[in-house]
Formats: sequence, C-alpha cells, structure tokens
Amino acid sequence: MQLVSFAVNNYRSITKTSKLTIRGSITTLIGPNNEGKSNILRALVTVMRIVSQLSSHVVYRGRVRRFMSVQHFYRWDQDYPVSLQETTPNGESIFDLEFELTGPEVDAFRTEVGSSLNGTLPIRITVGAGEPSFKVMKQGPGGTKLSAKSGAIAEFIGQRLDFEYIPAIRPASAAKTVVEDIVARELSVLNKDASFRDAVRKIEDLQRPILDEISKSIRQTLKAFLPNVRGVRVTVPQEERYRALTRSCEVIVDDGTPTPLGQKGDGVQSLAALSLMRYASQRGAKDKQLILAIEEPESHLHPRAIHQLRGVLTEIAKEHQIIITTHCPLFVERREIAANIIVADNKAIEAETIQEIRDILGVRISDNLRYAEVVLVVEGENDRVALSALLAIHSPTLQSAIQNGYLVLDSLLGGSNLSYKLSQIRDAMCTPHCFLDKDQAGLAAAQRAEKEGLATPAEITYATCQGMKESEIEDFYDPALYAPMVLKDYGVSLESAAFKNAKQKWSKRMQDTFAQQGKVWDDKTQERAKFKIAQLVSDTPEVALLQARRGPFDALAAELEVKIAKAVKNVT
Repeated sequence: MQLVSFAVNNYRSITKTSKLTIRGSITTLIGPNNEGKSNILRALVTVMRIVSQLSSHVVYRGRVRRFMSVQHFYRWDQDYPVSLQETTPNGESIFDLEFELTGPEVDAFRTEVGSSLNGTLPIRITVGAGEPSFKVMKQGPGGTKLSAKSGAIAEFIGQRLDFEYIPAIRPASAAKTVVEDIVARELSVLNKDASFRDAVRKIEDLQRPILDEISKSIRQTLKAFLPNVRGVRVTVPQEERYRALTRSCEVIVDDGTPTPLGQKGDGVQSLAALSLMRYASQRGAKDKQLILAIEEPESHLHPRAIHQLRGVLTEIAKEHQIIITTHCPLFVERREIAANIIVADNKAIEAETIQEIRDILGVRISDNLRYAEVVLVVEGENDRVALSALLAIHSPTLQSAIQNGYLVLDSLLGGSNLSYKLSQIRDAMCTPHCFLDKDQAGLAAAQRAEKEGLATPAEITYATCQGMKESEIEDFYDPALYAPMVLKDYGVSLESAAFKNAKQKWSKRMQDTFAQQGKVWDDKTQERAKFKIAQLVSDTPEVALLQARRGPFDALAAELEVKIAKAVKNVT
C-alpha cells in the first residue's frame, strides 16, 4: 500500500492546496523559508499519525473514538488558520489521502472488508477541537457502501501502514530516546524470566528499609505543619523499578575517543539521531509499508555526510516511501522531476524542469554547466579533447548533446581532485559520470569518491584493456595514428619490443622505448606528446581507436546515451 496523493485545507498558513501527487519512492518539497513547505510536511505528519493508529481505535459513525493522542500533535488554536478562527469557531482541518493497493492487498480488502476496489482507496481525515473523523471518498454507488464500512476500512489501513517523522532539530536526547525504546523493547522479555523477577524482588527488599526511613522522616516534618497527617509512605512503583532496569541507558560513541553522544558535535548528534530513528522505524514497521517524513535531512551535517546520507535514503526508498523538505540540491530527485514539489506563497506545484528547481534553490553554476544535464569527468584536458571528438563521431545523440550543452566534458587536471569535482557537479544538480585510467591513481581517486558517497560504481568507467594490470586512454589509440609524429618530433621509432610489451600501460611503454633509444621521457615530454596525440585523435576520430580495445569506450557511450535520454525527457 502506497500513498499516491495528498491535499490539505485549513491547516496553519494553508487555506487550500491542490492535490499533490506523490511520485516514486522519494518525494522532495523545496522552496524558500517561510513559504509553506514545512507546514505541508507537518500537515502530512498530523494526518499520517492518525492513519497509522487507526487499527488501535474504533471508528463509529465517522468519528475516531477516544483518540486522545491527537492533542499531542494537533492544537486547534495553533494549527487551524488564525485568520479563520473568529469567523469559524468550529472549523476543522481537512486532509485528503489516496492510497494505491497491490494485487494481494485488493484481494485482502475484499476478504476483510467485504467489498471490491479497483486498486485505489481515497479517504478524508478531518481534525478539529474534538475527535478526528474518518470518511471514504469513493464516488458512485459503491462509495456509499464503502462509507458504511468505514470502521473495517480504517482497521485495514492501520494494520498495513506505519509512519515515522524525523524533525530538523535532532539532538542527542532524540537519539537516546530511540535507544531507550529499543533497549526497553528487547529487555522486556526478562519480565517473564523467573531469575530476573527474583532479582527485582531482592532489590525491592533492599530498598524497603531505606524507603521506610525516608517515609518516617517526611511524616515528622509534615506533621509539624499539618497536625492531621497520620502517615506518609514513599514507594518505588513496581513498573518504575522495571523501567529503570530495562530502559535507562547511556550511549557512548567511540570514533577514536569514547565519548557520551551528548558531548559530540551537532553534526554527529544529528546523524546519530537520524540513523537511529530510521533504524527504529524500519524495525518497528516489520511487514507494514513505512512512510518516512524527514525535515531538512542535511541539517547540521558536513557535506561529506550529506552525500553519504543521500545514499542511505536511496537504499531505504527501495522498500519504503520517503518524503522530505530540503534546501540542499543533492536531495533533488533527478530521475523523476515531477517528484520534486515546489512550495512558494503557500502554494505547491510539481516541478517541470531542473532549471526552475535550480532557480528556487538559488543554485549558482558556471557558464559551462548552465544547460548541462550530464557531466563526463575525465582526468586531463587531453582526454577531454580526444573524447569529445570520439563521442561525437560515434553517436549522433551524443554529438547533439555536446553541441546543445546537455553533455559537458570536464577535466580534473589530476585524479586527486575527483571528489571535489564531483561535489561541485552534484551541487550544480547535474548528473556525473567518470571515465578514468585504470591505474593506481585512477583507482585510488575512485575509491575515495565512493567512500565519501560522491560516486557509485555504476557512475565510473575505466579505460580497461584485457590482459593489462594497468591501462590508460592512450592504450585505446591505434599507434599507426601517431607513430609518424613520434618519429618525426622525437626521433623515436615505435617499432620496438619495449613499446609492443602488451603487459605495460602506454606511458610506461613509452618511457622504456625512449630510454632504449637514448631519449629522455620526463613529465614535460609526456605531457607534450599526449597533447599532440589528442589533437590527432580530434582531427581523425573515425580511425583513432583500436577495434580490439574499444569495448570500454562503447560501453561508456551507451551509458551516456541512456543518461542523456533521461535528461532530455526531464527538461522537455
């Protein structure tokens, strides 16, 4: 069961909002401060807290009876629009939700409720000063019959949905509360253990004389002021004694120095609370569909942690629904642009293009990324020149993408800059892909970027040559293209055993070949030679590649075509 739409009327600053479609597994609410996005999320939090508890309450004549906990998250004087309170003193906030059921859930609905559905179930929750109301909003003759079974339908929904809200402020106390809940739940099995109960009774026997003495002392003190006091008894209730033994705890985090969580920095506390809340909610959901609402997940986090958190949320979204508010471009949903909801002037609309999302978030990008959707990151400027020509001649799609700026090739000027470059690209809300030499430097840079959550293995292609431990992009090029230039400009023939050594990468073969023929191959010579070869590739890309080694290049082109196709779909 998934939430597929949501609308709210008369909640805080929102007097009416159009129906918001909840697309995919992650929905992102974006917009300036004080424009309504937090109120929309809190409206959803309010209604989902009611919905997730429906199976524990009785719905009678459209009212959720004895739903006392609503007072913990809905206050009429605060949550009903202040501008309407005087004219409509009995006004209520209205929340409309639509759920989509799976095939097995449709069958279960028929069995448990005794009615048929076409797969969608719209409901309305109304909240005011009294008990919440519940109503099925199906149109047509069948809608009346379903409304008559609102109690069974409410229980059906409550048994299949769970909800968790993680606020923007996430102190250590929030994490500690989650851990205490987990500890209490797991240790509760001891309450049935005879040895544990005997130990608790022993503690009670040891405490009793001390408590009796305290009671006697307090009685004497009170009697001096209140002569009619006959006795005072100080006790520790049995449930409190069990609670102290099975719930109280301290969280010590050892990240090099064991320290109580409350003494860690705001970022560590926030991330710990976030991760533990997520753990507890998933653990508690079990077989239910979990809807996880998170307010500003980037709050208090270092950029590296934000990237890692994005990966965690993506994993959670494979099984559960996530709805977030954010100011961070990294959490924008690029795969489905309409899953980003722009909130401004207390109105919410689905985003249509990446550009309007950039505008609303105030993302400033360099000119070469202004229209870019996909950025191919290569190691050096020579690689950029050569690959631009090779990709264009290989694929009309990529040629067009390069010409109109959808695909941009950007160079690192050193593999150690990869993480920084990827962070810039993601902050500009572009999709990155990397093409790296398969050598020690390229592999180390990629490993670091993956560890920091800035890249995934799917976003990295290596210049791999079969049979070679290390290889680089020049190993793809046909030597016949550049051998005459090397002989003319450097006096070195590539018709040598050293150059034909198939186990060494190109730069090592060139170094050995130059040394064998009494020439110097240093960094300056290497850079100059690579520049000249890149120019030759750019001039004649149609004959530049060795057919036997072009497999990784073809795979790279295919991946870029897929990403460009998705990007073009998102902006048109």
